[in-house]
Amino acid sequence: MSLPYKAKNIGIAKNLRKNATLQERHLWYDFLSSYRPRFQRQKAIGDFIADFFCHEAKLVIELDGSQHYTEQGIKKDSFRTEKLEEQGLLVLHISNSDIKDNFRGVCEYINMIASERVKNSPNFAKAQQPPRGGGQSGNETSTSR
Repeated sequence: MSLPYKAKNIGIAKNLRKNATLQERHLWYDFLSSYRPRFQRQKAIGDFIADFFCHEAKLVIELDGSQHYTEQGIKKDSFRTEKLEEQGLLVLHISNSDIKDNFRGVCEYINMIASERVKNSPNFAKAQQPPRGGGQSGNETSTSR
């Protein structure tokens, strides 16, 4: 499955990778960069740029800061999620506070969802390494609105 993208978004995505938020860097360097199946960061998809994208799992991860919880942010996110889901993708919204306060729980949640979406993938025969760095251990995380 090849996903369309706007060429103008490639440069924007590159800039976003260079200027990642603290939470994006934490999730990327301490978990997703070595995760299999492979994730990409700041991936241009259609008119949008996903914070993180796993092609094999057809999974988009969006980290939501405070601007996402305004009326305008909620509407924009809903529209964007709808358009991405029309392409067969699942969009997970994870709050920045969950990255800070429950990092291990977030990683476990992502692993659970990704593995469900690629159940027969040989990549999951190998055990995932636990995330490095801080964060508290936990079983639950609020990941959607």
